[in-house]
Amino acid sequence: MINLDTIRHGLEHSEFFLEYQPIIDLDQGRCVGAEALVRWQRPTGVLLPDDFIPLIEKTPLSGLVAYWVIDQVAKELGGWLQAQQGVEMHINVPPEILGRGGLEYAAQKSGLQDVKDKIVLEITERGVPDQIGLDALDYAARHGIRLALDDVRIDPASMLILSRSNVSIIKIDKSALQDIGDGGAPPWAETLAVLLKTTDIKVIAEGVETAEQLAVLKAAGVRRAQGFYFSPALRADLFLRYFERQA
Repeated sequence: MINLDTIRHGLEHSEFFLEYQPIIDLDQGRCVGAEALVRWQRPTGVLLPDDFIPLIEKTPLSGLVAYWVIDQVAKELGGWLQAQQGVEMHINVPPEILGRGGLEYAAQKSGLQDVKDKIVLEITERGVPDQIGLDALDYAARHGIRLALDDVRIDPASMLILSRSNVSIIKIDKSALQDIGDGGAPPWAETLAVLLKTTDIKVIAEGVETAEQLAVLKAAGVRRAQGFYFSPALRADLFLRYFERQA
């Protein structure tokens, strides 16, 4: 039975671990960063974020998990971030803790404050209007915090949020890529192309699995992507080997 108590127990007993999903620059054809993804080792197998993160949203545990991830990234890849130029590390955070000092404290305590220009905090699109508001996004941007809006659907509602917020990076929801098949580009591809041509927003496509998906994204102007087409999520040591091979 998964509940808040079992999740807290898992956190306290080192049952959680991280994997890193490589982010690929499509122009250069090489790895330029990663997204840190939390996993939970249970007796029955490994649980992915969708299996437990929704249970802790809007609870104190959401902050604790986010702080643990920051600390773990620093331990596993802090040296890599210090040594490499032009790379970035994406970390998912619950939007309700932005602007309240905890993230800044966690970053300073872990040492990631020294490489904050290489850190991108990801928040879900659904969390923006009701949990932190657009003012909190502006606050974060003014204080040098780079934000990415995750799970974005390319539709009029999403475009309205983007036009009113201070977000520099969006990540296309992987479900959108399922519309790409042998029939050519889906309707949202043209909307995405216009967005990229008329704004400074950067786009990362998630869940890329096929050459057809990649071709549509590149034609629309997308320059960064991640997914099984390039690599699955990797433990820290394997990610470093992957990065070195790509470099």
